[in-house]
Amino acid sequence: MTPSPADDPKTLVSTDWLARHLKDPDLRVLDASWFLPASSRDARAEYEAGHIPGARFFDIEEISDQRSDLPHMAPPVEKFMSRLRAMGVGDGHQVVVYDGSGLFSAARVWWTFRLMGKTDVAVLDGGFPKWKAEGREVEDLPPVVRDRHMTVSRQAGLVKDVTQVAHAAKLGLAEVLDARSPARFAGAEPEPRPGLRAGHIPGSKNIPFGTLLNPDGTMKDPAALRAVFQAAGVDLSLPAITSCGSGVTAAILALALERIGHRDWALYDGSWAEWGMYEDLPVATGAA
Repeated sequence: MTPSPADDPKTLVSTDWLARHLKDPDLRVLDASWFLPASSRDARAEYEAGHIPGARFFDIEEISDQRSDLPHMAPPVEKFMSRLRAMGVGDGHQVVVYDGSGLFSAARVWWTFRLMGKTDVAVLDGGFPKWKAEGREVEDLPPVVRDRHMTVSRQAGLVKDVTQVAHAAKLGLAEVLDARSPARFAGAEPEPRPGLRAGHIPGSKNIPFGTLLNPDGTMKDPAALRAVFQAAGVDLSLPAITSCGSGVTAAILALALERIGHRDWALYDGSWAEWGMYEDLPVATGAA
């Protein structure tokens, strides 16, 4: 079997790669499915009905900083460590994360691991839909979990807060990249979260996350990814800050940047859920 060019256990692996390594003793698979409320899909129920053999369920809402009023902010270090240990995930494990949409929320968990200093983590290219479409094994059994020690070293440079983003945007110190749809970016349709202004961070560039994906939900190859960024006028010599509605699809942009070798990036965790809430922050409308 010829290895896919996607196979990089630090960013993205193919379903073929995962099938070959599924029984490796130090492999851990995580189902990180998360769906927008309007989808009427229940991620945990879908996991319990069927998942990749041995997969654990990573609850993005629960494994977050619930002291924050903002949705699913990055968890405190201690919470991340305790939850992952309880899931039997720890030091020395190669982690593969997938989701039920193809390539959507899994990238957020990839970023969370990176934020915690864990680099042996990859997203499953095409996710659970591709795995099932290929007729691969699915089970509905809970995994056998053994506690595993985990050490964490938080990488503060991989996350930005609202003050840092406002400063970078105002002075042009970084390319702020927005993964939302063109209509939301332009302010032409209301935000799904009530109470938020419509529009985008002034000076930001719109890279709808779907433009980075193929029709089957896999990520485009690095040359095609680079072309998407360049077509949007992104200066890849500058640092990048990725953003979206609530910090989920922003991680797809981060993963794509990592895939093209652009490693000077960070994710704006509050994203539009935060920026759109503050009346004193500037908002632009229309196309970039």
